[in-house]
Amino acid sequence: MSYVTPLQLAEKPGARELAQVASTEHRAVVDAELMDRTLRGGDRSSYDADDMASADAALARITQVIVETDELMDGYLAARLSLPLASVPLTLTRVARAVVRYELHKDRVTDAKTDPIARDYYDALRLLDAIRDGKVTLGVSDPSSADSPALDVRIESGRKTFGGDELRGFR
Repeated sequence: MSYVTPLQLAEKPGARELAQVASTEHRAVVDAELMDRTLRGGDRSSYDADDMASADAALARITQVIVETDELMDGYLAARLSLPLASVPLTLTRVARAVVRYELHKDRVTDAKTDPIARDYYDALRLLDAIRDGKVTLGVSDPSSADSPALDVRIESGRKTFGGDELRGFR
């Protein structure tokens, strides 16, 4: 199970940005509407075969970056969590989205102080470090919380050590 899907990427950062960064170099950028339909699995019949091939190539590049991001995140998370996860917490989807977005911007000259894409990427890596080290949980949906025993306090009454019969001798 991937931490982020093409459909989630279509929502944010959006098809226009993805088309700009995932299109084949030295070729026309894939039309944003076609890229959106490709990411969402929508109807593309109104486009010609060359345009659809370009959109498919862009989707293949995005999918490859998603796979690489999944492997990176698994490397961090395997130290603390049992993988694969039954469901992906929203926190991990946000982390994956930041990493995929950064990796797709391969030619971008970045400075984490001024570039939000680079800042989000470095913040995501720091969050993965903190999750791996147990400093941050994944919230209510944290799978590791199911592995740890819940605090269970039980009081059992047993035989009285000093009951009325035992104390009669002291009167």
